[in-house]
Amino acid sequence: QVQLVESGGGLVQAGGSLRLSCAASGGTLSVYAVCWFRQSPGKEREFVAAISWSGSFTKLADSVKGRFTISRDNAKNTVFLQMNSLKPEDTAVYYCAAGTVVGTRLDDYRYWGQGTQVTASS
Repeated sequence: QVQLVESGGGLVQAGGSLRLSCAASGGTLSVYAVCWFRQSPGKEREFVAAISWSGSFTKLADSVKGRFTISRDNAKNTVFLQMNSLKPEDTAVYYCAAGTVVGTRLDDYRYWGQGTQVTASS
């Protein structure tokens, strides 16, 4: 079992940057693929980025490619999402999740954090 806690969200001006962190407890993240999803009011939760257990393979949604970067530090049991050039449409609650494959669907992941709010103002 693993518990995930997101942090680093906040309010920034459009064009600004934030770095989100996903920290694990109760187990090691090194054996899991980890992803980020986001959900804004009235919308479905959507895939943002994923990273393999080793960090050698990543996937990014087209909407964030070139702006966001996912990385991990297994020694610190933490996964990061660096978000640059933020747009108002990036505003959402961001969730991290862990699973056994580098998937893009909600049910690819077993363990979920509680989310952190990201707001990019215009």
